[in-house]
Amino acid sequence: MYTTKELFDLEKTQAQAYLSQFVYPWEALQGLKTFILQLGATLDETQYQEIAPQVWAHKSAEIAPTAYLGAPCIIGEGTQIRHCAFIRGSALIGKNCVVGNSVEIKNAVLFDGAQVPHFNYVGDSILGYKAHLGAGAITSNVKSDKTLVCVKEGDTVIPTGLKKFGAMVGDFVEVGCNSVLNPGTVIGKNSRVYPLSRVRGTVQESCIYKNQGEVTPIQ
Repeated sequence: MYTTKELFDLEKTQAQAYLSQFVYPWEALQGLKTFILQLGATLDETQYQEIAPQVWAHKSAEIAPTAYLGAPCIIGEGTQIRHCAFIRGSALIGKNCVVGNSVEIKNAVLFDGAQVPHFNYVGDSILGYKAHLGAGAITSNVKSDKTLVCVKEGDTVIPTGLKKFGAMVGDFVEVGCNSVLNPGTVIGKNSRVYPLSRVRGTVQESCIYKNQGEVTPIQ
């Protein structure tokens, strides 16, 4: 089962100190709002502006006038928040990220360089350094029967105690268009997910996910 430090280069996020406290990254989801509020209050005022109550944006960030930024959230250096993006709150978005048209983000961390450019939903999730979701790819964060989410790897099952938990997406992961990452999905570093995939459980690092049970190591 991948740990926080195995999935992510923690030097690529302002949440480094916070995330490093947790063995598994999903353990950070419940306290994320409080952490963002605390971090926001300490940001360098020569670099960041509080553009709305508890909404901090780096002065170099490009934010479209039609974007909605719910509190609390932090927008990093050089990041683009494009037209009609909907950030519902409790979002820490790193530097040089892209949050695109009609993308919705809630209770999530985007590491530096992460991209969600078109029609994505990222809820109760963490996207690693330079992770990318293709158009229409989403993290599904609530099970249809509303039971608590577990993380599975083979025969190993870890209860998370969370009703809402989307996906932990490792560094450099590429997720194809219109894919669904089911609640509790964990994808190891450098892996690729085919378009139109339905992913659940754990995908090993440096693999190509084609279908459930059809995963090929990258050569």
